[in-house]
Amino acid sequence: MLLHVLHETHYHYTPAVKTAQHMTHLRPLDTATQKVLRHTLRATPEPEQLQESTDAFGNARAFFSLQNAHRELVVQADSLVATHEPQPVASSVPWEDVRERMRYRAGGRYEPAAEFCFTSPMAPRHENFADYAQPSYAPGVAMLAATADLMHRIHADFAYDDASTEVNTPALDALAQRRGVCQDFAHIMVACCRSLGLPARYVSGYLLTHPPEGQPRLVGADASHAWASVWLPDDAGRGHWVEFDPTNDRAPGEDYVVLATGRDYADVSPVRGVIRGGADHTLEVRVTVTPMPTAKPL
Repeated sequence: MLLHVLHETHYHYTPAVKTAQHMTHLRPLDTATQKVLRHTLRATPEPEQLQESTDAFGNARAFFSLQNAHRELVVQADSLVATHEPQPVASSVPWEDVRERMRYRAGGRYEPAAEFCFTSPMAPRHENFADYAQPSYAPGVAMLAATADLMHRIHADFAYDDASTEVNTPALDALAQRRGVCQDFAHIMVACCRSLGLPARYVSGYLLTHPPEGQPRLVGADASHAWASVWLPDDAGRGHWVEFDPTNDRAPGEDYVVLATGRDYADVSPVRGVIRGGADHTLEVRVTVTPMPTAKPL
């Protein structure tokens, strides 16, 4: 597919912000299943400086600063991305083998995925997550099948309720109340895997949604999305990051666009910053994902 993504973030401040510094993760990644054909990032007012770099997880990020007073800030990211379906992974490796492979052993081979077994601020390791995950990870069950079952259970057990949580709601709270949004479900799935000693990471991105039959696609009607990525070896021993979307109970495909991956939302939030002034503010986010007529090959 060829997907056009327009992501606009609009802040209104009262009183005016005097100075500001912002960091964004709004440029999609180039991966085995997607290629960025075009990307532009604009901020209004125009920043005094804008620098692009790569973070510790390999994501593209941009930093900009505003040194003049402003009552509004608009950040617009415009991307064109070619995507295709990921190759299926054949894996019957038991989940206990993956856990053992992640354990530290003096003089042993370093496994980069082991970094995603550790706790993080928004996806901690906790016995409550391990207890919830354990029915999926029975002794000897293949890691791939067990993780798919965990995804199915989260989808079935949790209610999607955009009024039930905030962006900083702890994952343990969302687990206890059995409701939340895609960010919460991704954090819960990641935390469940980590609490069993398995490597998992948080994925920020977009999902192409379809309007009701006979109705036009509304500009700004889509939203950012989040899901989980879990590391596992295939039957030949090669490691793969395999993605699971517990919100929609499916494997992400060509209708998904990956923005960034990290330990949790705090690593890859689309826009964050530090401001001086602007004691009160409102935030509006508009996302539009539009399929284009033809796709170029990757």
